[in-house]
Amino acid sequence: MLIKSMIDSMKKLDREVVENTRTGSISLAFEALFVEHWAHVYRLLCRLVGDPAEAEDLALETFVRLYQKAPLQENGFNPGGWLHRVATNLGLHSIRSWKRREQYELTAGKYALEETAEDDPAETVAREEEQRMARLALAQMNERQSQLLIMRHAGSSYKEIAEGLDVSPSSIGPLLVRAEREFEKRYRALTQEEL
Repeated sequence: MLIKSMIDSMKKLDREVVENTRTGSISLAFEALFVEHWAHVYRLLCRLVGDPAEAEDLALETFVRLYQKAPLQENGFNPGGWLHRVATNLGLHSIRSWKRREQYELTAGKYALEETAEDDPAETVAREEEQRMARLALAQMNERQSQLLIMRHAGSSYKEIAEGLDVSPSSIGPLLVRAEREFEKRYRALTQEEL
């Protein structure tokens, strides 16, 4: 009996709110709907998405949509039902987008792990030693030649290298060939010393 009277009073209040909108008091009607339905909409979304902060954002979005688009002027408009439907749709959309995002992230993480599979410790040491030798070879070279090689290895175009080193773009090709030869000579000399 108590539940039936509560439901009847809620329906009466909803009808009064809809009637207030017909008389032109839209902001008062919206405020009354907000106060009346906020807790229900929030609880529904909290149960649906499982995150209180996300539920609050979605509940606010539900009421924004009510304020902007709801057909409050229509006869027989049920604000509680409309809010419930919109909140449910927003919650389901949020869950779907989260699941898609999670799937994309898992797939991306899986590919990243496959691409950078853990190296054998011996390979890691060898790679680090190779990098150390390359740095030593670059340090022994003419400064302009080492800058030229570093810029080219970083992906700079001939034009960018020419601007950075203040030389003609047409001279970059021959300078690069000479620098590569010099690097190779010094690198081989260093690796021969290590043996």
